Amino acid sequence: MKVLITGGNGQVAKALQQTMPGEWQSVAPGHAELDITNAKSVEACIAVVRPDVVINCAAYTAVDLAEQNSEHCYAVNRDGAAIIAETTAEAGIPLVHISTDYVFDGCKKGSYTEDDLPAPLSVYGKSKLAGEQAVMAVNPRHIILRTSWVFAAEGNNFVSTMVRLGKASLAGDGKVLAIVADQRGGPTPATELARSIWTIVDRIANDEVHWGIYHYSGAPSVSWYEFAMQIFRVATTLSVLPAMPLLRPITSAEFGAKAARPLNSCLDCSKMQRAFSLHTPDWPRELEDVLKARKNRL
Repeated sequence: MKVLITGGNGQVAKALQQTMPGEWQSVAPGHAELDITNAKSVEACIAVVRPDVVINCAAYTAVDLAEQNSEHCYAVNRDGAAIIAETTAEAGIPLVHISTDYVFDGCKKGSYTEDDLPAPLSVYGKSKLAGEQAVMAVNPRHIILRTSWVFAAEGNNFVSTMVRLGKASLAGDGKVLAIVADQRGGPTPATELARSIWTIVDRIANDEVHWGIYHYSGAPSVSWYEFAMQIFRVATTLSVLPAMPLLRPITSAEFGAKAARPLNSCLDCSKMQRAFSLHTPDWPRELEDVLKARKNRL
């Protein structure tokens, strides 16, 4: 089994490379080697690699910057996804495409299922929904995997940001960290997301997969404020930080981000559990491993 992973420098792509089954091969070019917005670049890469499956991890993920860089955001998240879908469809290659909880508006009281109608609030969310639609329209052999609040020991994510801000606060600036408390979702460890993707790829290899959209995120659901509190508790216990910084819960309106976020990002993962016997990851346990990895690396 040979797998092409786009967006090779991202945290999900790196987690995929770290958790790949030993009997398989993967090629994971970064943007410099593979520009998914360039059809000739994608066609040439697929012609050389000749993968059995493509996993599209490449994405524009700067949610706030997307509001002023919408053209670039759509070029990657919509047009790039369309190019990959068209090229893989022509070559008869299955496609696993990573999407987001931000395709929803967050107004639902319960967890979102795959049958709920998307209604994204931001340019980022709209571009990712457009990418999903492009994939569905072109390559019938697709898995679209929506996930949320992905974190890892490296890369740009909420855990890394909180550790950095916590160190700055404790080092002397004394700043109380204001954390949004009215948005809820399921933090998802990149390593567990990667393992779930490899399970899907294995089912594809054995022709035991039902194509379509699936949700996969961590449990239990929390607010960003509650997530931050747990990060600092564990970081203090592991001596990643010398003490707990001071936190203050605020609303999304008080935070004033350029891009609107859904207040409810909770994803119902029961379809994934039924189809692939995959359970939602216990993110608090995985968080400890992530912070241990950060400590060891530093």
